Amino acid sequence: MRWITLISTGGTLEKTYNERTGSLENKKSVLHRLLRRLRLEDVNVNIVELMQKDSLHMTDQDRARILSAVRDFGGAAEMATESTGIVVTHGTDTLERTGQVLFEGIPSPRVPIVLTGAWRPFELGRSDAQQNLTEALFGASVLAPGVWCVAHGRALAFPGVVKDRERNTFVRRDEAPA
Repeated sequence: MRWITLISTGGTLEKTYNERTGSLENKKSVLHRLLRRLRLEDVNVNIVELMQKDSLHMTDQDRARILSAVRDFGGAAEMATESTGIVVTHGTDTLERTGQVLFEGIPSPRVPIVLTGAWRPFELGRSDAQQNLTEALFGASVLAPGVWCVAHGRALAFPGVVKDRERNTFVRRDEAPA
C-alpha cells in the first residue's frame, strides 16, 4: 500500500468560478472532486488543505509554510511517517520558486516530492489539471527521492526547472527560449 500526502496550495488548478463577480478565484479545494474521477489501486491519498492562493500572491512566508508542511508530512529524511510520496499542487507562475525552496530546504528527501499545477482551471473543462494531477500521483509513487516538477508527460528534477510561457509547460533551464 502506498500513502501519498497531497498538499493543496491553490493555483489555477483549483480556481473556481464566482457567478456573482464573474471571476476565477481560489476559494476551496477541488481535489476531492478530481480524485473521485481516478482509479487508484493500492494508494491512499491524504489531502492537506494548506492554503488557497494564486501563486503570484505567494510570499516568502507562504513558501516557508509549504516547506514546513512537506517536512511535517514526511519529506525530510529525519521524519518517519507513513508517506511514501508527497504531491504539492501549486500555481504555475511561481512553482519553480517554491520547488527551489523545497530543494534547498530539504537536501536529502526521504521520498519523492512532486509539484504540479495546471494552465487552465479544472472547473472550466478542457483543463490539464486531471492529467497533471494523475501524473504527479504516479510520479510520487515511482520517482526517486528528490524534488520534482511533473506535468504534461514529463518529470523534471530540481534545480533548473523553469516555466516556458511559449510552450505552456515546464522545461529544464537549458531547454528554455533565450
